[in-house]
Amino acid sequence: MPHTDASAFSLTGLVAATHTPFTPDGSLNLGAVEAQAAHLLANRVTLAFIGGTTGESHSLTLDERRALARRWLDVARGTPLRVVVHVGSNCLADARTLAAHAQALGAPAVSAVAPSYFKPRSLDALIACAADIAAAAPETPFYFYDIPALTGVAFSMPEFLERAPARIPTLAGLKFTNPDLMAYLQCLEAQGGRWDVPWGIDECLLAALATGARGAVGSTYNFAAPLYHGLIAAFERGDLAAARAAQSRSTRLVALLARYGYMGAAKATMTMLGVDVGPARLPNPSPAPEQIRTLRRDLETLGFFDWIRQRAAG
Repeated sequence: MPHTDASAFSLTGLVAATHTPFTPDGSLNLGAVEAQAAHLLANRVTLAFIGGTTGESHSLTLDERRALARRWLDVARGTPLRVVVHVGSNCLADARTLAAHAQALGAPAVSAVAPSYFKPRSLDALIACAADIAAAAPETPFYFYDIPALTGVAFSMPEFLERAPARIPTLAGLKFTNPDLMAYLQCLEAQGGRWDVPWGIDECLLAALATGARGAVGSTYNFAAPLYHGLIAAFERGDLAAARAAQSRSTRLVALLARYGYMGAAKATMTMLGVDVGPARLPNPSPAPEQIRTLRRDLETLGFFDWIRQRAAG
């Protein structure tokens, strides 16, 4: 059943922003979702954020997004895995449709980015957009997804948390994919720590933990969760040298994948780990077969596979 209390759900620990799986010809491959879910659970990740940036949501049709949500929630049923559905769209009618659909499927929460082609020009307009979407799922916690680097929509999130609850009774918090740690701290402290504000930049996780993060949503948690479990454990026991070393490995991994085109390279890395999520969909490029061979060698040189094996064994 859908949750009716936004405070009853939280995005704590690692939350994998999952890839949308495609066949080699670029069509949706829902058969891969079971392997994705099993891989997450095997790596002690029990929260998935589907159909977001990593999920190439703006490259999916409305029907594909509904089918993806249905498949993930079907696969997760009866397991420890909980699935948050991203429903944001440039078309608010589509976003409302997706939000209502997610609630009907029993999703524990929904999230949405700001419209980014015709951008809201004021915080009031942004709140109105978010409220319009959230109202379509009135029994489901709602997270606004702040990612100004991609949407070009940049308003004060502390002010959003102050003003939005009057319009969005289901507001649970923010997915904060924004490097502004000052604003992040203010969000965490707003209204006595009322809000759930998972961090959204993997390569800066240690800084967010020091600021007070309790959860983090990211793409590299799909294929490098053992590395981040080690980072969090080191931070919690006060071993900052080990935590910094793990964060350094994370930054080198992200930089390496970015050199090949991050989305396609990340999906190729998943395939190397035995979970074939296919290529990226244009406009995101996918590495050619020779590039994938070179990427594997670069990952081996980096020590990536050793990190994952060692952390998983530990």
